[in-house]
Amino acid sequence: MLVKLLDITVKDTNLNVQNKKAILVDVVHQSMGKNRDNINSLEELSLLAYTAGAIVVGQVTQRREKPDNAYYIGQGKAEELSVLAREHQADYVIFDNDLSPAQIRNLEEILGIAVIDRTELILAIFGTHARTNQSRLQLELAHLEYALPRLKHLWSHLSRIGGGVRGDRGPGEKQLEVDRRLAFDRITTLKRELKRIQTRREEEVATRAEDFTVALVGYTNAGKSTLMNTLAHIDQLTEDKLFSTLDTKTNIWEFASGQKVLLSDTVGFIRNLPHKLVESFHATLEEVRQSDLLLHIVDASSPDAESQITAVNTVLKEIDCNNKDIIIVLNKIDRADKIELEILRRKFPDACVISALKGLGIGELEERLEKIISARQVTLTVKVPMENGRLLAYLHQHGIILDKKILDTYYKIRLRIGRRDLFKARQLGLTVKNIATKALRH
Repeated sequence: MLVKLLDITVKDTNLNVQNKKAILVDVVHQSMGKNRDNINSLEELSLLAYTAGAIVVGQVTQRREKPDNAYYIGQGKAEELSVLAREHQADYVIFDNDLSPAQIRNLEEILGIAVIDRTELILAIFGTHARTNQSRLQLELAHLEYALPRLKHLWSHLSRIGGGVRGDRGPGEKQLEVDRRLAFDRITTLKRELKRIQTRREEEVATRAEDFTVALVGYTNAGKSTLMNTLAHIDQLTEDKLFSTLDTKTNIWEFASGQKVLLSDTVGFIRNLPHKLVESFHATLEEVRQSDLLLHIVDASSPDAESQITAVNTVLKEIDCNNKDIIIVLNKIDRADKIELEILRRKFPDACVISALKGLGIGELEERLEKIISARQVTLTVKVPMENGRLLAYLHQHGIILDKKILDTYYKIRLRIGRRDLFKARQLGLTVKNIATKALRH
């Protein structure tokens, strides 16, 4: 039944690991080209486990030429892990790798406790932070696509019951076929609904074409939400946990000069972010794809800052945003080691250096954006009342008039104008009738 399938899916991906003891396992396979010397994988997995509420009581690292088909870490290592789990009275073993259903089953038989892989843990964390209808739909889609290849394992106990006629499928095979069909139907429905949401989001973003839009992206816990609070003068949730922000939030960022831009805070990225999760959250990431500029926020105090930059760039490429204009912002300079910070500045000479928490470097960041905004132009159609000669003169002086018509008591003008000049023109009474073309660049 669909209810049974969804119950299993929710149970598997909203794990109750709160205050449960967990042992972390990281397996590095050199033959797969998996080089993690620059990122402390278990440190990140530990933070993921902490975010989910688990208590880490042990850590295990293993290097193998390739994964073991049955146990991923090999039967001998699995037996050693079993002894360690009993010694610590662990409730879970969490792998920083993606495991097959058969590997999870075999490991659980040897260990005698539940085994969680990386994707499952991330989905569980996302489940605790999905608060809007859109994020819940996206999460359900990711849940189902994660669970779909695991359905065979869920009904394997019934497959051992033979049918009445030779060659007939057993109850497990019949139930598997039903569940797969129900899962595919639900996935199709969710994708259709999320496509509608994405289309609606695209239309909403398009209506802001006369505004300059900036999206905050970066490794999770890099300080994006803190920077949003500082720039937009708001007080949204900030936590020292991964994925504290799932739903895109947009606010107005007003510079000291009076220039305003729309600023969006988005979900944080991590290395090896599950592909299906990225696909599911495309609607949420629409603000990133449609923005005029990305601020790539980097935790300059992290020893893994460069690797985190690489991980974020990988996700940006996956959502076709790697060719957008990006400013790297080295954040948390008040906590960064001076030597390490200088190394980062030399490797990324065009980066801005700030402390979102202390408010350091914000003025320089605003000046950098104002220069970019002034170099951008938009093409649009406006209505100018005939009596507003000041506005008409300003548009002729600062814009490029493409077409001009007299209609009743106003001029209908199609022109090309810089975004900063557009902002000033609006202060003189400009009203935008419609946008002809979005964001033309020199």
